[in-house]
Amino acid sequence: MRSGIRVYGTIVLAVIAFAVVPLRVGAQSAPQVARSADGVVVAAQPLAAAAGARMLELGGNAADAAVAAAFAISVVEPSMNSIGGRNQILIRTPDGGVAGIDGTTSVPLGYDPATAPRAAYGYPTIGVPGSVAGLMRLHEEYGSLPLTTIMAPAIDYAAHGFRLLPGEARRQAGSRGQVAESEGARRYYLKADGSPYSPGDRLVQSDMAATLRAISLGGGDAFYRGEIAGRIADDMAANGGFLTREALAAYEAEDSRIVRGAYRGFEIVGSDIPASGAIAILALQIAEVFDPDSMSDEAWAAVIAQSLALAMAEYRRPSSDSSAARVTSKALAHELSEQVRVPVEARMESGAAAPRAAAGAGGSGLAGVVEGLDLPPEDGHTTHLSAADGNGMAIALTQTIGPGMGAKVATPGLGFLYAVTLGGYLGISEPGERARSGITPFMVLDDGEPFLVLGAAGGIRIISAVVQAVTRVIDDGLALPAALAAPRVHPDMGPDGLAGFSVEASPEDGWSGTSVEEFREMGFEITPTPRQGAFGRIHGLQYDAATRTWIGAADPDWEGAAVAPRPAGANGSN
Repeated sequence: MRSGIRVYGTIVLAVIAFAVVPLRVGAQSAPQVARSADGVVVAAQPLAAAAGARMLELGGNAADAAVAAAFAISVVEPSMNSIGGRNQILIRTPDGGVAGIDGTTSVPLGYDPATAPRAAYGYPTIGVPGSVAGLMRLHEEYGSLPLTTIMAPAIDYAAHGFRLLPGEARRQAGSRGQVAESEGARRYYLKADGSPYSPGDRLVQSDMAATLRAISLGGGDAFYRGEIAGRIADDMAANGGFLTREALAAYEAEDSRIVRGAYRGFEIVGSDIPASGAIAILALQIAEVFDPDSMSDEAWAAVIAQSLALAMAEYRRPSSDSSAARVTSKALAHELSEQVRVPVEARMESGAAAPRAAAGAGGSGLAGVVEGLDLPPEDGHTTHLSAADGNGMAIALTQTIGPGMGAKVATPGLGFLYAVTLGGYLGISEPGERARSGITPFMVLDDGEPFLVLGAAGGIRIISAVVQAVTRVIDDGLALPAALAAPRVHPDMGPDGLAGFSVEASPEDGWSGTSVEEFREMGFEITPTPRQGAFGRIHGLQYDAATRTWIGAADPDWEGAAVAPRPAGANGSN
């Protein structure tokens, strides 16, 4: 194992990073690290994490906490997700089993790709929402508290309002012009004079509260078959949308195809198409061929970037059990590893032997591997939350509406935004087809016990973020909070294959200028990216089996929080 305390760029990261870390950005004070034997909830907005933790205080389990947090985050982080969007859920049950729920948006029945307009936003981009179905199934099959109890925090946030954090206010303002084109979206996310809300403003969403209240009383049927469905369908018909009552009524949250692999003795688990767990597994298993202790941190990062590029070439493969088995096989990983160039000229760790160069080390070995790969935009959307309880249940849940503010459309009277699904954004067109994405809820198990529970936001960089968080913990010996603060890389795809890679260069937690120059000396084209949050945002959990304690960590590049349940009797809790 590599040294537990290492220097990355301009910051020092320690293995022991369990102290409460304050929220670095935003007007809301909230811890970004929490530790508890009774479970932890981590989400991209403090109010959502608090909603989940409240369910644990009430005696609920991780599924209750995740559903509460997911409905709450749809209210308090609407630029990133919505009940009109999609989700992917990975579940570890107390008995050690793993299951998944696919709540991905789908192409409506009757949709004709030959005549449908190609659009980036608006009514013609709206498919069948899956978020509500996914959350209902999680509650029905794994939850323990009444749905009315679980949804109460989200309803309260919507009905009485909450203060906008700076990041959320900035994202809403960035879509101001497009939001103004939709009567409903304009009503809910712009002021009466057409200006966007500012950080610290109170956002009240009365119509959203009414919609959530109806779901809390009527479950999924209230959304997919009741009055809400009728209002959705009427709005779509009047404005050129394709979503119908029939398409809503026919939608079901499906079982995810669970995929498994291994990384340095740990079991790694994810969800396959339409999620990208198999891609993350392949990238890790390619990287496993190489010895990080034999090279510098920069050289190891270059290996990771190449492993990710090779794995992402499988992004557009067809969905089947046989193809999933192939992608997650060690045989394929070893075959692809021969195309990775180990930078032998890189600065070596003190006393380390020179790393071997893989076959074809004279060139990148990746030319043409990713040619023509059509991936979604790389950042600016999606949210992820993780929840665990004291009985061994853990949930990794990713929820999204696509690019910021999704389709920029809300049905008047309902209060929520819809996801972008159609129009060419996700490359799908056949009725019933589900939207492929980089969403990657993920778990690492140690002899069957949970070790890491995580996922990310950020388009295709979700995969990169998840892979690097896992390697930082397993290979570098970092605790999860420190692993999330470590700088990341991401492969840049060009028409002839790997064009180089982007490197995180934000002042707080990026690679140093010296490291950037070392990357370039290895012969790679490097794009330093100083913007915070550009390399994915992870909200995850680590389990310490020795103390039977969960450690929750929110990505320091975002406004999220980790919240543990308060002890019984503390501050009025039960």
